[in-house]
Amino acid sequence: MAVASKARPVMRRKLVLASNNAGKVRELQALISTSGFEIIPQGALGIPEAEETGASFVENALIKAYHAARHSGLPAIADDSGLEVDALGGEPGVHSARYAGPAASDDDNIDRLLAALDGVEAGRRRARFRCVMVFVRDAEDTDPLVAEGCWEGWIGENRRGSGGFGYDPVFIVPGTGLSAAELPPEDKNRLSHRGQAAAVLASRLRALTGG
Repeated sequence: MAVASKARPVMRRKLVLASNNAGKVRELQALISTSGFEIIPQGALGIPEAEETGASFVENALIKAYHAARHSGLPAIADDSGLEVDALGGEPGVHSARYAGPAASDDDNIDRLLAALDGVEAGRRRARFRCVMVFVRDAEDTDPLVAEGCWEGWIGENRRGSGGFGYDPVFIVPGTGLSAAELPPEDKNRLSHRGQAAAVLASRLRALTGG
């Protein structure tokens, strides 16, 4: 007699967002708001940042998502993203948030990036933001949802704009003449690597919840 497979419990509508980065939390809450879930930043639950020891964006995203799910008992969403600069062999890549050191600020990282590209002509300053975004149902989920996004551009010689966060002030968006920090938030969310990944993931989450 065949044994029926154990049904997965009905998914809760709350999920924890595995980030304490205020800029990222703000963007992801806006991007995932159509998914049918109530999104709670992990900081609101007293969950500390996970140690990002992965060698790739997807590994780090999963580390953060499982960490948040384990501490909260809720489904979790996390992303790992970074900047790849061709003239620097793809750096800073997975080390983007810590490019200038473990406690580096956004300004520290930009200063190091601009110093590394000092004297590099415009035609060789091509770069891209990459994002991998994941969703786990719980800390034991063996079939996470994974979505990716890529945003091509190049690195300017100076900071421009006051919006966004991270490397946005020096990332020039093709076809606009603007840095990512100069874009209106709705335009950035539509174009960005994180926006692309979130759109795919939100669609899959709506399918899971019947939304």
